[in-house]
Amino acid sequence: MKIVDKIALVLIIIGAINWGLIGFFKFNLVDTIFGEMSLLSRIIYALVGISGLWGIKLLFDNNDA
Repeated sequence: MKIVDKIALVLIIIGAINWGLIGFFKFNLVDTIFGEMSLLSRIIYALVGISGLWGIKLLFDNNDA
């Protein structure tokens, strides 16, 4: 697995955990740490979104070795 794939996977996991916290507890960890819709939190949301799109590529990669 390439380093870009690993970074994308970590960001996807972070995004999933944040959505789980929102769904179960109405607690947004990203907004709590970086501020509600601050520039930094928007960058994090954008990176997680791009990682989600990259995850589509990972889904169809054929690395059966």
